[in-house]
Amino acid sequence: MSKIGDKGLFTRELEQALSAGEIDFAVHSLKDMPGDMPEGLCIGAVCRREEPRDVLVSRGISFWDLPQGAFLGTSSLRRSAQLLFARPDLRIAPLRGNIETRLRKLEREGFDAIVLAAAGVIRLGLQSAITEFLSGDICLSAVGQGAVAVECRTKDERVLKVLEAVDDSPTRLATTAERVLMRELGGGCQVPVAALARLEENSLVMDALVARLDGSEVIRVKGDVKGTDEHHARELGVRMALDLKERGAEEILGLCRG
Repeated sequence: MSKIGDKGLFTRELEQALSAGEIDFAVHSLKDMPGDMPEGLCIGAVCRREEPRDVLVSRGISFWDLPQGAFLGTSSLRRSAQLLFARPDLRIAPLRGNIETRLRKLEREGFDAIVLAAAGVIRLGLQSAITEFLSGDICLSAVGQGAVAVECRTKDERVLKVLEAVDDSPTRLATTAERVLMRELGGGCQVPVAALARLEENSLVMDALVARLDGSEVIRVKGDVKGTDEHHARELGVRMALDLKERGAEEILGLCRG
């Protein structure tokens, strides 16, 4: 995926149908949506977030207890970079297909473990397959991970009114901060950028990082802002992106984009 297109690859066909008036709204995994919205379209609702972390699926062995040189499968550059930073001994290979296919490949293709987004596993009722929820110190989540977005036309007041019923304000604020950070960094499928924001009392807090593809370096920052509205969420995203750039993220991002 990192070699054939950006996040818009997942959403473009539905967005064309939206713009043409063929459909009234489209439902996406928010982490698949580009940071910039097409003209005339908007995110009409962000549903309440499911568990945002990644999970390890193995034969009952935790991440730190996997054998030296363990064979691990993941489809994500973000995951592989962080996992290699934590454990340079790992052998990581691409893992494609839907969740059930990936789980079957664990058994059939000789992987010691695979890493998946917890949200998809939980939504399919496959929690029993989970060996361990990975902490953000090991593998920080993708921008928007665990959240479902509903996209519609910016001027379609009827649909926007309907979507108010499923819009979750805390999730929208958190993912707004994450997506602004990604946009400011120019992130996408080919760039190992991770961010996870959350509300804590009257503040918005976010962890974020940029990693080298080979796992040799991870630049990690944490920030917060007093206030819980969209303006503060955007402020936090911009400020933390700047912090990452000042710590050397731009060099890493440039190398990732080739």
